[in-house]
Amino acid sequence: MASYDYYKKEVKEYLENRYGDIRVLDVGAGDGKWGKLLKYKEMDGVEVFKPNIEKYHLEDIYRTVYNEDIRDFKYGWYDLVIFGDVLEHLEVEEAQEVLRYACQHSKEVLVAVPYEYKQGIEYGNVYEIHKQDDLTPEIMKERYPELRELYRNDVYGYYVRK
Repeated sequence: MASYDYYKKEVKEYLENRYGDIRVLDVGAGDGKWGKLLKYKEMDGVEVFKPNIEKYHLEDIYRTVYNEDIRDFKYGWYDLVIFGDVLEHLEVEEAQEVLRYACQHSKEVLVAVPYEYKQGIEYGNVYEIHKQDDLTPEIMKERYPELRELYRNDVYGYYVRK
């Protein structure tokens, strides 16, 4: 699934107004949407599905692209770590762990998730399966208490670190 475009402009303005030139890690870079939108000089991407790196020319969008599974990828300090449409693809405990790691290795975390969205294998990519297809604003508060809501509507929400 490509991420929804809801609130992308507002999120961009929020980040630009809050932070200057920062070091960013885009987890689950996918088609490079966040890299193209934010255009930070020091922006790296992590993409688990190698065909996406080639198909979307991610190495032209990001400073460095890591073909890694975020559950195993150990990275250094970033000012911002973005999980745009990522957490729903992980089991609850896995998502909590990668989020905990990100909070320890960054100033800010941005999370975007669809609510109650079922999804299976897409384009031969098993990583597209939604393992948390039950997400709602209430469930996000329970599972991810370190996050606060930034923007949301009935189908999609953005969260940042408290």
